[in-house]
Amino acid sequence: MLFRHDPALLDEFAQLSVATLHLDAVDALVVAPDAVRERLERARARLTDMPESTWPSVAAWRRAFSQLGLKPTQYRCASESLLRRLRTEGSLPAIHPLVDTCNALSAESGIPIAVFDLEHVVGDLTVRRAHGTESYQSFAGAVEHPEPGEVIFADDAENAHARRWSHRQSALSAIRPATRSVLVVIEAMHDSGARDVQSLRAALIDLVGDPCTVRSA
Repeated sequence: MLFRHDPALLDEFAQLSVATLHLDAVDALVVAPDAVRERLERARARLTDMPESTWPSVAAWRRAFSQLGLKPTQYRCASESLLRRLRTEGSLPAIHPLVDTCNALSAESGIPIAVFDLEHVVGDLTVRRAHGTESYQSFAGAVEHPEPGEVIFADDAENAHARRWSHRQSALSAIRPATRSVLVVIEAMHDSGARDVQSLRAALIDLVGDPCTVRSA
């Protein structure tokens, strides 16, 4: 498959920095709880010093959402939502070893990390503006249609695997216990984003490189 951002979208958001990973053998992954716990502790410590909305990585996504015509206090990027939950509840739910690892890294950095089960992605995956005819499967089981012009992750079958860019992923390609092959997408909008997404990519490889296989990037 080919993953890309629509060139027209890149022209609008020249500040975007992206890093990707294609991982196999995810179903065999076991991550030490200490590795996740350590990063969540760092995120909690950082939250005591400054609210998540003021973190440069989160503030940059807020500006991007405003540029898209979205209210940043109504629609938040995934990393900000994780940090809000961590601040109010003190922890994040355990979902899957890979998801838990990515969530911890996302909370530590304030940078959204999306993970897609490639078995449920048809053809190529493009971050682009919606036509309004695409289908999005919510975690409540409802099928929604993104608004025309909304930024989505769309495959060749017109499935929207994420709505409002980094706001929320679809249940269709969510990670499951039997998931084997995934695409990880790390996106940042802040000034040091180019360096930070590569650091996150390297950290993720260190945590899941055995037994997962990094096939391409």
